Amino acid sequence: MAAAAASGWLLNFSSTYIRHVTCLNFCPVGFLQARNYAARKGTREKARKKKIKVVVEKVGFIPHNRRKTRIAAKRNKLNKENIILDDSKKPDPIDNVWIGQFHKWKIYSLEEAIQNHRETHHPTMYNLPNAPIKAFIELDMQGTKKTKFVDAFSKIACLPHSFDHGQSRKILAFCKTPEVQEIARAAGAQCAGGKELIKQIQNGEFALKEYDIIVSEPSILPDLLLIRGLMRKKFPGTKLGTLSSDMNMLVTKFLTGIKYTAKPHDFLKSYGTIDVTFGMLDMDTKQLEENFVAIIKDVNTAKPRRPEPFITRIRISCAPATEMFKVDFEQYLSKDNTFKKGEEEEEDESENEKPDAVIASH
Repeated sequence: MAAAAASGWLLNFSSTYIRHVTCLNFCPVGFLQARNYAARKGTREKARKKKIKVVVEKVGFIPHNRRKTRIAAKRNKLNKENIILDDSKKPDPIDNVWIGQFHKWKIYSLEEAIQNHRETHHPTMYNLPNAPIKAFIELDMQGTKKTKFVDAFSKIACLPHSFDHGQSRKILAFCKTPEVQEIARAAGAQCAGGKELIKQIQNGEFALKEYDIIVSEPSILPDLLLIRGLMRKKFPGTKLGTLSSDMNMLVTKFLTGIKYTAKPHDFLKSYGTIDVTFGMLDMDTKQLEENFVAIIKDVNTAKPRRPEPFITRIRISCAPATEMFKVDFEQYLSKDNTFKKGEEEEEDESENEKPDAVIASH
């Protein structure tokens, strides 16, 4: 019995020893390193995915049998709205009559587009020689990242040649001396005041909500810090263009300036539009051109820090005519706004600006 147990132990010991010697009882070092690296790589990949914020767009409940129909309807809406992001692959028209859907859009100069609308609005046709002329600006709303898009924004562009644009806004001016306050009133400000007006606002005797724009001199800015919380987004500053020592210019700029709004598309987030009036059809062509340049330069200041252009196409329209003429606008944009490689601005996610905040160029 003892001999049988001893022989069994000897067989087990010899088999274990042979496996150990021939490297059959453990994994090779190279295999262990590869396995550990794969495990670390998987862990890092999971941590990286957790950092990426997945934006889930909340929509109402759509029954399963209507989802495909809903998507198809949105795509048909895009086609009906004539959203053509790139027509470079389409052929050029071979004569003076062509179907715009299947050919490249003809590019006119701004002077030619204005002249074409003047012909259609002649007394022998529409008989509206002083109709407002508009620029339909199409934008690439893609941000610096693929998951980020430019939000809707409103701005006031200051035009060199004023016209009756139908927009009215109430202006409140803060000036230190009575002489400058009188200049602000003469320029068109509905109300102008100094330290006494600030005390009235602190005591609740004067309401700021009635005024659309608040402008100020730099000299009275330290006193305005007392009511900064009441002004909020309307607090005067150089970024908004509401702070200057020339009060006459400041008030006139906001009275004659044109307000426009950039709106992203409901379905195609990377596509946005601006429909803005830049003059009347009976104005001088040179004045219309200067107003047009002032507007597109002001729009281009909202361009994200990326190499692709912000303004993709501009068409000139004049109601009630349905014709829209594509114009060459790139020649008017200064080279100072070109993108420099390596320059990026980190977006502050904690700051939520209101989409209807009004910003003026300066």
